[in-house]
Amino acid sequence: MPHPQTFLRTFLVWLLVALLTSGSAMAEARSFWSSQDELPSVSLHSLPPEARATLALIQRGGPFPYQRDGVVFQNRERRLPRQARGYYREYTVPTPGAQDRGARRIIAGEAHEYYYTANHYRSFQRIQP
Repeated sequence: MPHPQTFLRTFLVWLLVALLTSGSAMAEARSFWSSQDELPSVSLHSLPPEARATLALIQRGGPFPYQRDGVVFQNRERRLPRQARGYYREYTVPTPGAQDRGARRIIAGEAHEYYYTANHYRSFQRIQP
């Protein structure tokens, strides 16, 4: 029977080779890490006025103008840091001239961190005070 360290070393080498030769795995890993560690930030005063107003409503606890405001944001695409289900809530940022809710949202975390998306969850910016 091979030595346990030899087995572990062989397994890790095999795993590394498999990951390096799999383009989709590498793209997925890059996507995951960039979403976790490299989220751009936006200053509060750089946000559109509607986003600043929505953030003020969130911090006051409402009332919110849209029925879906405050629902759980599931982070299915994993573009925000991973957290337990229910950690994030989403709120609509009105879009002037839009006939519906539009694409802009603020996502609020339980630890009072806030993220802004202007493109319906395709990308996020962390809101800095």
